[in-house]
This record gives sequence, C-alpha cells and structure tokens, in this order.
Amino acid sequence: MHIKMVALDMDGTLLHDDHRLSPKNRATIQELSAHGVDIVLCTGRSPSSTLPYLDELGMDGIVITHNGAATVQSVGRKVLHSFEMTQEELSPYLAFCEQHDLHFDLNTTFDLFVTHYEALTPEMLGLYAQFRIEPKGFPGWDQLESPVVKMTISGEKERMDKIEEELAKWDHKLQCIRSGDYFIDVMHAEATKGNALKKLSAIRNVDQKNILAIGNYYNDLTMIQFAGIGIAMDNSPEDIKEAADDVTLSNNDDGVHAALVKYCKSII
Repeated sequence: MHIKMVALDMDGTLLHDDHRLSPKNRATIQELSAHGVDIVLCTGRSPSSTLPYLDELGMDGIVITHNGAATVQSVGRKVLHSFEMTQEELSPYLAFCEQHDLHFDLNTTFDLFVTHYEALTPEMLGLYAQFRIEPKGFPGWDQLESPVVKMTISGEKERMDKIEEELAKWDHKLQCIRSGDYFIDVMHAEATKGNALKKLSAIRNVDQKNILAIGNYYNDLTMIQFAGIGIAMDNSPEDIKEAADDVTLSNNDDGVHAALVKYCKSII
C-alpha cells in the first residue's frame, strides 16, 4: 500500500511528554515530506499552538486543529473548513460549568477566551503556556470576531471522570469527547478528526486507503478508523489499541518514527 498522506496526533503521539519534537521523529517526517507525502498534524490544539511545530519541521502544510473543528492552511493562515457552534447551543454547558464551578475556555479558530481571566492561577497560566497558548478575557458574544469551534472543560482527572459520567446522561445536540485525562471538549456533533481528515482527503484527492493515521487517545479514534492504516501508540488506552490496525512504540520511545519506517519503507 502506497502511503500518500500521514495524519499525526501531537500530544501523546508525535511529541514526547515534555511536548518536544524528537530529532528522530523530525528527521523521518522531513524525509517523507521530501518524497511528496502530505504530513497533516491532527490535534486538539489551536492553530497558534500547532503551526510552530510545522515551522520546527521546516514545512508548510495543513493542520487539523481543535479535534477536527478547524482545518487551517499554514500559508496565509487560511481556514479551509470549520464546524461552528452558537451561543444558544452552548448555553446548557456554560450554565453547567458555572453551577459546578468548573474551569472552561471557549475557542474560536485562532483565539482562546476565558470568562474569569482575573481568576486564573499561575498554575493555570503555566498549563496554557505549555501548549503555547495565551488566553484572553472573554469580550462577550457580540464582540467575537469569529465563531466558537470548541469549548474545553478542564480539571483534575478524578473530577473530570465524574463530570464525564454526568454529561453521559445528557441528551446532547453537540458532542462531548474526552481529549485527555484533564480535558473534556464540547464541539459540533460532526466535528471529529476523522470527518476533518475525510474532507481534507477529498480536497487533496487522496484515496482513503492511501492514508496512514497515528494517535493515542479517544479523540483520535475516528481518524484511526477512517485511515487505510490506523495505528495506536503503546501508551494508548487498551480499547484504542484494539480498534487500531497496529500498535507502535510509546510516544517517548519515538513510536511515530517506528511506525513510519515500518509502513513507509518503500518511500524512505
């Protein structure tokens, strides 16, 4: 099978736990790109915290961000596609967070807003900084320059486990997906990495069978299932591994490099 597009999750997959891109992963990705393979970073991050990694790779390209809610071309920061939400659709989730004193943020394609900016602790600011994000105070719905594409509820793992159980009882018009131990994302019902990758493959005229996708968590499942070859990291939950076609090494052991060498050996 000739791979023409590689979709890579970032945190827990491409990046080591210190959020760094290893020399081995970098070199292998650069070699594939030089041979004409489309490299697509597919992440829960925003474009502003994703595009610097393309710069680090020395590449232009397309990134699927906000877990599929916004697909952006790096050249000119052009939005190719987005799944948007309204204030009315989000109002039950906003009320739930206020009622339970839960921290949340609202993301447009390029900006992240918090409603109580003055209450952000140094720890919260440090967490955002790890993801190369600078939060802004929410200006009000009428002042937003672009639509909201993702709402993220965050907190300690044990509390997020309980919140996830509570939200599972709702009759949702939007979707809630666990994107990490500390995060629950609220998005448009059709906003998934798999759907975004499907739309991008049509734009780039790449057949589904010629796509390889690598991820490690529940928000990666749809793209792992959509791709011709879907690979889970060794650090993935067991049910993600079971859904994948293969399992590679962990993110800290350069599992992306190992998988690309195994499945793209005819190219590199």
